Amino acid sequence: MGDQGPQTTTSAHEPELREPFNPNSYKWGWRRRIGANPVTNHTYRITIGVIGFIVVAVGLAAVPLPGPGWLIVFVGLGIWATEFLWAAKLLAFARAKVAAWNDWLRPKPLWVKAIIGLLTCAFVIFVVWAMFKIGGIPGFLPAGAKDFLHQMPGLG
Repeated sequence: MGDQGPQTTTSAHEPELREPFNPNSYKWGWRRRIGANPVTNHTYRITIGVIGFIVVAVGLAAVPLPGPGWLIVFVGLGIWATEFLWAAKLLAFARAKVAAWNDWLRPKPLWVKAIIGLLTCAFVIFVVWAMFKIGGIPGFLPAGAKDFLHQMPGLG
C-alpha cells in the first residue's frame, strides 16, 4: 500500500483511482491531518464504512419499490469510495455499465425504448403487488386506495 502514487484505469467512463491508505494522497488538508494519525484515521474509516453501509442497505431495500433505490445504492457506494479502493473500483464499474446501457439504448428506435419502459413499469407494478400480497395492505393508506387495492386480484 504505502507510497504507490495514483492508480489509473483504462476505461473512459472510469475516474482515476487513488490508493486511499496513503495520507499524502488526499486532496484536502483536513483529510491529510486525519490520515496522519492512525487512531483518528481508523475511526474515520470505520465511520465512513458504517455510514456507507446504512445508505447502501436502505438503497437495496428500496430497489424493488418505486423510487430511487439504485440511486441511493450509488450514493452509498460513493460514500464508501471516498475511503475504500474496492468501492471506488465497484462504483467505476457500475458507472461504466450504466454508461454502456445508455450508449446501447440511445440509438434504438422509440418503440424499443417504449417496450423497455413498459416492461420496467410492469416489473415495478408486480413488485408492489407482491409486497402487498406478502406484507398486507398498509393501514396508513387513504380509504380510497385501500378499497382499490382490495379489488386487485390476489389482494382482496
